[in-house]
Amino acid sequence: MGKMNQEVGSQDREARSQDQGALESDARMERMERVAVLFAEITAATREFLRALAHSDRHRDWEEEGFESCAEWLAWQIGITRGTANEKVRAARALEDLPLISEAMARGELSFSKVRALTRAATPDNEGDLLEFALAGSAANLERLVRGWKTLSRFDEQQAERVRHGTRCFSVFPDEDGMYVVRGRLDPEVGAALMRAIEAASDALFVEASRGRGAGEHSMEASEPAQLRADAVGLLAERALAAGFGARNGNGNETRKQVPISGSRAERYQVVLHVEAATLKEEGEPGLSELEDGTRVSAETARRLSCDASRVVVSRGAVGSTGGSANGSADKSVPGSVLDVGRKTRTIPPALRRALDARDRGCRFPACGLRFTDAHHVVHWADGGETTLGNTVLLCRHHHRRVHEGGYRVCIDRSGQTVFFTPKGKALFEAPPLPELPQDPVQALVRGNRARGITPDFSSCGPKWSRDSYIPWPIEAAAREAIDPFTAATGRTRS
Repeated sequence: MGKMNQEVGSQDREARSQDQGALESDARMERMERVAVLFAEITAATREFLRALAHSDRHRDWEEEGFESCAEWLAWQIGITRGTANEKVRAARALEDLPLISEAMARGELSFSKVRALTRAATPDNEGDLLEFALAGSAANLERLVRGWKTLSRFDEQQAERVRHGTRCFSVFPDEDGMYVVRGRLDPEVGAALMRAIEAASDALFVEASRGRGAGEHSMEASEPAQLRADAVGLLAERALAAGFGARNGNGNETRKQVPISGSRAERYQVVLHVEAATLKEEGEPGLSELEDGTRVSAETARRLSCDASRVVVSRGAVGSTGGSANGSADKSVPGSVLDVGRKTRTIPPALRRALDARDRGCRFPACGLRFTDAHHVVHWADGGETTLGNTVLLCRHHHRRVHEGGYRVCIDRSGQTVFFTPKGKALFEAPPLPELPQDPVQALVRGNRARGITPDFSSCGPKWSRDSYIPWPIEAAAREAIDPFTAATGRTRS
């Protein structure tokens, strides 16, 4: 009897153990399912976010706020890195022309990681095959396929180089609007080196934070690619003049302490602006403001350039004026003649510049942070503003121009926060105010998806095949042929 009771007790314990195990298994599956379903809900909503982003980008809403690109604004607005913002803008634009991929993401079946990879290679003609491959396997497998994509080969590149050495030329001259026109024909290797330098300068100017940026964005996303290259040329010129052009010794190594190869003083390479003191005042009437070759520069541009530059005060004789000689004897001066040339001084002393670099770490305009900057006087020195840490901020060339010529304003409050104001008076803080969310954001997200007919489940975002190696070859072959017909047809890799 006792033995029977022991057996019954053992069976009860085993049954309870099995029930407990089943309950734990159900709870584990429920937790896992919640993770998968919520991610699919978020994925579906992410497609709506990308659609709204593309719509706003098409209207260039970010430009009105003073940002240089949609990615720059997005990074500031939602608190992400510039590289991440570039990827989201690039994908949002690409999805507008890829309806099949767009619909799959809207159903919660395609994660942003897969969409990011697909939009690098997909076209309206091949997206069907690529989508089937993306749904079949993992994001890592899709990334491998896209990374191996080669669009060009020596068989495709049949253009012959016809620029002859004897036709090389280069000229720079101002036009009737005061802009400089650049024309020339360069040897292939010189042109290639120039383009690489411009690309490098563009990277440094606009996308230093991350190289996740697409080449088209480049970020560098200036308003137009041509404007972006123009800014890069300006940086190249500044850096070249700052570095100098040292002579080389017999070993081919540069001798930095020698004079530039022109044999003249380094000052010869400085850009000189002649401007009257009254022109620099905010309320002053535009007067003399021109480069050495007579090209007119606007008064506000002169104020911007003089924020952070070397300064030489030149006294000139006025019509009918009488000057005095150095020894005190009277001397009739010629109208407009130079009476005195002061010492060259730096508007921003080196010690202040070091302090600005340490404090600002780059351009202070929201979400910018570029390292190549000018020191801007919040209250211009021509208007009595002090050249102190409390009255200066670092701005990149683009945003420095926005503040002067673009009608933007900047101020520093008592707490030291820098606040920018658009021409319409809207304040742009270093971090935007947080948006108001529903009391239960998750339920609001789910309700929004249901209203669009989206009902993701546990398997929505998961691959159709449990392992990438299980994906049928016809699916992979179709994807490879869609992405690179040459490789699929011949079995050979492009060389």
